[in-house]
Amino acid sequence: MLHRQLAAYLDAVDQVILNSKVTYVERYSEEILTPERVNLRIRIRFERGELLEINEAVIIVNDRLTHLGYRYHFQDRRNCLIFRYDNTPHFPDLLTFPHHKHCPGEVVASEQPHISQVLEEALEFLAQN
Repeated sequence: MLHRQLAAYLDAVDQVILNSKVTYVERYSEEILTPERVNLRIRIRFERGELLEINEAVIIVNDRLTHLGYRYHFQDRRNCLIFRYDNTPHFPDLLTFPHHKHCPGEVVASEQPHISQVLEEALEFLAQN
């Protein structure tokens, strides 16, 4: 049986996506490895061809939800980066290390956003462009 906090988190992610203005969910995969660990993979395609990929490895440690790894990658229809958040430990000089955000031409310090914030940022970009 899936840990209650993990089940609640996955339900919340489902609701964020169901309640958003996304065009098409190409992939939604919850790989349950143990009752305390899940890998989440989501691909969301937007009307003009943009793609948002969400990848998370989530685990319960001491009754707390913890992200082992994450990547939220948003690109345009030509596969050019719009933004990507991740926690790959390759920018040790950033204040939020290992968390950071890739933007075209730069990497900036950033805490890990919630999936709802990432989706909102993608939708705001689409509305402005």
